[in-house]
Parts: sequence; C-alpha cells; structure tokens
Amino acid sequence: MNPMESLWASRELKKNYLENPEKLIATKDPTSGRQFSTQISILSAVELIWNLCEILFIEVAPAGPLLLHLLDWVRLHVCEVDSLSADVLGSENPSKHESFWKLVTILVLQGRLDEARQMLSKEADANPTSVGMCRILGDLMRTMPILSPGNTQTLTELELKWQHWHEECERHLQDGTFASSPHLESLCKIMLGDEAALLEQKEHLSNWYHFLVTRLLYSHPTVKPIDLHFYAQSSLDLFLGGESSPEPLDNILMAAFEFDIHQVIKECSLTLSNWWFVAHLTDLLDHCKLLQSHNLYFGSNMREFLLLEYASGLFAHHSLWQLGVDYFDYCPELGRVSLELHIERIPLSTEQKALKVLRICEQRQMTEQVRSICKILAMKAVRNNRLGSALSWSIRAKDAAFATLVSDRFLRDYCERGCFSDLDLIDNLGPAMMLSDRLTFLGKYREFHRLYGEKRFVDAASLLLSLMTSQIAPRSFWMTLLTDALPLLEQKQVIFSAEQTYELMRCLEDVASGSGRPAHGEPDARQLQDDDIETTKVEMLRLALARNLARAIVKEGSLEGS
Repeated sequence: MNPMESLWASRELKKNYLENPEKLIATKDPTSGRQFSTQISILSAVELIWNLCEILFIEVAPAGPLLLHLLDWVRLHVCEVDSLSADVLGSENPSKHESFWKLVTILVLQGRLDEARQMLSKEADANPTSVGMCRILGDLMRTMPILSPGNTQTLTELELKWQHWHEECERHLQDGTFASSPHLESLCKIMLGDEAALLEQKEHLSNWYHFLVTRLLYSHPTVKPIDLHFYAQSSLDLFLGGESSPEPLDNILMAAFEFDIHQVIKECSLTLSNWWFVAHLTDLLDHCKLLQSHNLYFGSNMREFLLLEYASGLFAHHSLWQLGVDYFDYCPELGRVSLELHIERIPLSTEQKALKVLRICEQRQMTEQVRSICKILAMKAVRNNRLGSALSWSIRAKDAAFATLVSDRFLRDYCERGCFSDLDLIDNLGPAMMLSDRLTFLGKYREFHRLYGEKRFVDAASLLLSLMTSQIAPRSFWMTLLTDALPLLEQKQVIFSAEQTYELMRCLEDVASGSGRPAHGEPDARQLQDDDIETTKVEMLRLALARNLARAIVKEGSLEGS
C-alpha cells in the first residue's frame, strides 16, 4: 500500500468512527474504546499535517489560490459541521432548531457562504421581520470576491473588488442595518474580519489554524506564501491568549507555515509514535526534489535513513516483517545489507514461515542466507526423523556434507527396515545426485533396485558391481551389496560373468578380512551372535560365488568352443 492509499484508508476509518461514535462505545471494554479514540486522534493529526505539507511544499500555490487550498484543508479536517447540518435540516422547522445559528456561524467561519445563504433563506421564510436583513446579508455573501479556479482576473483586480466589498459590509454595519438581529450583526462582523468577533467564536473555530484561515479569508484573501508564517504565529498567539502553551501538533504546523521542511520532519520524529509518517512524507518530498539541501543533517540520504528505521521497526513485528522487506528494497545504498542482517534474525518457528523467508532470499539472490535457512530446516527435519525433507533441504542448500550425512541415515534406515522411505524423492534426484558421492551412491543403489524389480538382471548386476569397484559405495555397506547379489547368483541363467564373479570374490574377501572383532575387550552375547550371522553370510556367498564361477566358466567355454 502506497502512502496515499494508507492515508485514504485512515481517512475512511476516521470518518467512519466520527460519524458512528457508538462504535467506540460498543467496544468490548473501556480500554479498547480509549485505544480506538487514541488511534483516531493520531490518524487525524497525521492526515492534517500531510495535507498541509502537500499544499505548502508540493502544490506551491501562489497568492490567491493558496487561500482556496487552505479553506479546503480546514473544511476537510473540521467535519463536524456536516453531521450538524444533517441534524438541523432534518428537523421539521430548521430555523427554530436550537443549533440553527450555530450552524450558520460555522458555515460562515469556513467560508461556505452559499450554504449559509440557503440557511438564511429558511430564516427569512419563517420570520418575515428579518426578510430584508437576510436578503442584504445574503447579497453580501454572494458578491464576496474570491479568486476561483479558472478566473482570469489579476490579484490587483481582486484586491480592488475585495476592498470595495469590504467597505460596503462596513457601511451596513455602521448604518445599523442588522442592529435588530444580534446573530446577523455577528455574522457581518465575522465577514469584516473583526478579530474580537472572531475570537468570540472560539468554541466554533475549535483550533488556532481554523482561526488563521478564517482570519485570512476575511482580512487578507491575497496573502502571499512568504507572509504566511507571520499570520500563523499571530493567530496562534491570539487564539491561545497566553492561557496555554503550544502542543506538539502546533509546533509541527507552525514549522510547515514557516516552510521549514527539516523542522517539520524533526518535530514529527519526536512527536509521533513510529517512523511511518516521517518515512513516507520524506519519501514524497524527496521524489519532489525538495530534500537535497537537507540531507547533510543525517550525513547521508535522509529519505533512506528514515525508510531504514521504519523497515527495522516492521521487522520487529511478528506479522509485519514482510512489509519491511519491500521498504529495504527501495533503499539503494544500505537496503540490501540491512535486509540480510534482519533476515538472519527472523525466528523460523514454522516451515511455512521459513518458506516465506526462503522465497524472499531466493528472489533477491541472497545465496548465503538461502544456504543457511535450508541447512537449519534440514537439521530440524533430521531431528524429527523426516529424512526425505532433510535430504530435500540439504540439496536445496547445496550442502554436500549434510547431504552425505542424510544419505547415510537413509542407508542405515534401509538396513534396519529392508526398504526405502521417500522413494519419489530418491527416484527424482536428477543432477542433484552429483552433490556428494554418498548421495550418488544412494541414487544408484535405488536404481539397482528398480532394475531388479523390472527383471533387468544383467543391467542390475553390472550396476551393483560397479558400485563396489568404483569405491562409491561405503565399505560398511559392501556386505549389504553382496547380499543383494545372492538372488542374482541363484538365477537359472548365468548373470555374472567369470570376471565379474572374481571381482565379487575379491570384494567378499576384503569384507571378511576387515570384519574381525576389536582386539581389546571381551565380546558380549550380541556381538557373538552378530559375528555368527556375518560368518554364515560369508559362507553362503562363497558357496554361491563358487557355483556361479563354475557355471560362468562352463558357459563361456562352451561359447568359445562353438
């Protein structure tokens, strides 16, 4: 989600709860309600600052249009008037509603003069004695000069028209046109930009920046950007009146009105609870080429510094760490190094999570991290006796030593059970078989069993012998291989040639000569039993090999004689 989408989502969330406050009340407990309220306040402040920065730093609106943008800004963030308007207009007699004049006043304070005129027409319809006054004040509202979009008049022309209009408003006030209606007279004073009259409406203005924009609208409609900070500071002082100190939000807005980008970022970093806002705001300003002169404060790229901090915070969260990956990707200088360091610290609590991390590393060609993760998963699989999974991970990690270890476990498991587990994996090793000699042997030994099962005895015999003579098979497994040769030696047809039989005999004698007991210590009963079994196997093999050799010599001699 990009910054603007996030802000839009926050705006919808804020609007939803402001228009349906019962949702806050209906939460499960008071703590949840307070948390929701706090979150709404934070979202409101973030959106307020963001929109003001857009107006001042990105739009760079000149005198005239600047005020229109500020009016929209205030209207967007002081939204209680909409629900108040619906309440008043939804009554049977709006002009008699207890909040009627409050609504009209707020509309005027926000510069929504067309809506205020419509409300005055309802007052005129309900109260014949005020028809004339409502008409005159409505005409003053209608004729107020504003530099609207698409208007071709110059600022000088606007100022002349506004001055003439202002004098007309003042004349009506001095002539006592609205003397019989305190409400209408108060509205006229507001439109004259009377500071005392504006300050009397503090409860309807709600904050100093609303007061600032209203004051500019009715006193300095062509305010220049360079003069904005002066009016902002005086409005803050007038509104607070020395009764309280500025809040952190006030300091941020004031820095924006002073066009001090660095101070805005600094104040936001100190005030807000995390790096989300400053990171995204800085990113936006950097894309607008507004930060070049400010990077010196951080000794490097300010945008990247803040994005790295925000991404690091995301990695500390159990479910948001994947978002942090995307932020690191957009940091060209230190992003990859930081990502590698954070990836290594992610606890691989489940295989599903490990696969997510692995996919991220593979997409970014982080070879060392891929190998490390695969090795960790392979070790976990071995501990859980999941040999197929362990072998798969060791192959993926290209770890020859671990692949050898797992292959040995497969062979030991075969010796104990008499069959292989995970046949599909072993049958489809492909080029991965070449990762280690032991893995090559495992794959070839499984191929021997497949050939034997297909009754391709000659090919099976040749493969079995090559496994021993090429030294691929571990010496500890030779007796198993020789035992596997017994059924082939007992076949009606001669499978092993005389030369192959001699090779098998040599291998058998090597095994027999190396199978003696250790010189130290007395053998136990089990050892003696194992020795008896081995001795029996050796005798059976010697007999079978001798018989096969005789048959092979006779067969080969007959072929030569013919």
